[in-house]
Amino acid sequence: MSEALLGFYRGMVTIRNFEEMAIELYKEGLIGGSYHSYIGQEAVAAGVCSALRIDDYITTTYRGRGQHLAKGADPYKLFAELLGREDGYCKGKGGPMHITDMTTGILGANGIVGAGIPIAAGAALSAKMHKTDRVAVAFFGDGAMNQGVASETLNMASLWDLPVVFVCENNLYSEMTPFHRSVKNKDLVERADAFRLPGVIVDGNDAEAVYEVASTAVERARRGGGPTLIEAKTYRLQGHMYGDSEMYRTKEEVANWRKMDPIVRLKQKLLEQGLATEALLAEIEEQAIARLKQAEQSARLSNEPDKEQILLDVF
Repeated sequence: MSEALLGFYRGMVTIRNFEEMAIELYKEGLIGGSYHSYIGQEAVAAGVCSALRIDDYITTTYRGRGQHLAKGADPYKLFAELLGREDGYCKGKGGPMHITDMTTGILGANGIVGAGIPIAAGAALSAKMHKTDRVAVAFFGDGAMNQGVASETLNMASLWDLPVVFVCENNLYSEMTPFHRSVKNKDLVERADAFRLPGVIVDGNDAEAVYEVASTAVERARRGGGPTLIEAKTYRLQGHMYGDSEMYRTKEEVANWRKMDPIVRLKQKLLEQGLATEALLAEIEEQAIARLKQAEQSARLSNEPDKEQILLDVF
């Protein structure tokens, strides 16, 4: 398991450093719109995507770069997309919130809350109709569970035994609204019972635990057993978007969750169990940063799309 844990660590530090570098680009005014950081939730992306094949499908939210990197996306093309360059995944037209890459099964990040849920179910239906064993995963936040489309899709996926896994990243805030002010449920997986599908809670800051739960759900879907709802309890360590005043939560709460930082926890586990040394983990992060810096610098130098392309690929 040591190689798997080191793989999670490599993936998580890549996501963390990518997001930190992207925020610096945003602060320079090089990224348009809003930037919604994935910092703090890396274990969910790393754990779930490690249970998937490259040809499996995922849909994500406006924080989707973490899942994209974990699924195998090219950092250069991601940076280029954020910077609005023609080498980006969507030729610079998607920005940070609408990135798609069919070569790695990424069916799209989406700025509309909950919109990726039925898209993933549609991909799962396609896989079933074509008699393949591909699986679809929908990543979404706790706020999306209150959208009508979530209930409609969970019902249909259960009824048709679709090979789809629903991953709710419950970071305790629907934008700026605390979880306890949104629902009376203690756990969102309680809703799975209504649709007769398995509901599993997992520590979303523990990549190994996420992987184990996701592997079970993915294999169940792959062999025709139908969908699973996973609720990963996690926390975003930054505001809803960059520049958020965060008046809705206390500094003490954030500080307490920082102690449960998924990267710090995994690092401690690797060291305590003698599975890695400080030097090895430092080397892994240095390699990730070097790769990301090269990708970012190349993306900065890449071409902007011609204005004649503005209406191409737009439907």
